[in-house]
Amino acid sequence: MNLPEIHDFLGCRTPDAWVAAALADQETLLIDHKNNEFKAASTAMALMAKYSMHLDLINFMSRLAREELVHHEQVLRIMKRRKVDLRPVSASRYAAGLRKLVRSHEPQKLVDTLVVGAFIEARSCERFEALVPHLDEELSKFYGGLLKSEARHFQGYLKLACQYGNAQDVERTVEKVRAAELELIESPDEEFRFHSGVPA
Repeated sequence: MNLPEIHDFLGCRTPDAWVAAALADQETLLIDHKNNEFKAASTAMALMAKYSMHLDLINFMSRLAREELVHHEQVLRIMKRRKVDLRPVSASRYAAGLRKLVRSHEPQKLVDTLVVGAFIEARSCERFEALVPHLDEELSKFYGGLLKSEARHFQGYLKLACQYGNAQDVERTVEKVRAAELELIESPDEEFRFHSGVPA
């Protein structure tokens, strides 16, 4: 599946070394993926609570939270079938690294948060795409299906950022986050995670 819109949005493709690390440690891949689906649902619900006067945002985030929790349950079922035990896995530096760029005053804080959300969803989508050709049939089919929903989430986050922000300011934020995201993806990481950089 070709994702030109997402490839144009992101500053780089996933490095081959990350794909190799993911295939070599599919247990950690699944556990961290499960955690990320839960965090995505939590983030959506937190945004609904914080911006409770923004009708379009609430509608989008409500649907997104439900979808991410379904994905969370689907990953859990796959883990159970594969006898992958639950264990603590620390978060990667990726999301925290991007959130450092979020300004502290409104409405810029909301717009920046939505742009960061768009990048996280776009990268997830691109990572699924990078993995699909190399996985076994079950995981390949599952991740291939997730690709489409993550692409929709990316578009939804970006659309809301443009709706609640000034077009020029949103574009500047996208450029700033793109540069930081590229750095996080292409720099070395000691621990393998779904959004980690190049294995050190």
